[in-house]
Amino acid sequence: MKIDRETVKKIAHLARLEHDPKTEEAMMESMTEILDWVEKLDEVDTEGVEPLIHMSYEINVMREDQVKAHLNRSKALEIAPRHDQQFFRVPKILDTGSSNSEK
Repeated sequence: MKIDRETVKKIAHLARLEHDPKTEEAMMESMTEILDWVEKLDEVDTEGVEPLIHMSYEINVMREDQVKAHLNRSKALEIAPRHDQQFFRVPKILDTGSSNSEK
């Protein structure tokens, strides 16, 4: 299957990609190669092959939940570098635009 310029423009629009006419030819070639490869897969005999649910046969090893001693709030706040009476204080990493955020 051959990809034309209109198809590249349409895919770029749908995928919200910046469309650059300078790279259009390279995109057409790459997309054509991908579709050729997919068409090649149609030739493979998959009769009797079970579909995969996972890409690996690894099995998670689960453990029983156990109740253990935990660090209570007051002790955790005592060893925290910065805190108020109830919460840990951490540096701001996102600017949310609110005027009362910590600086």
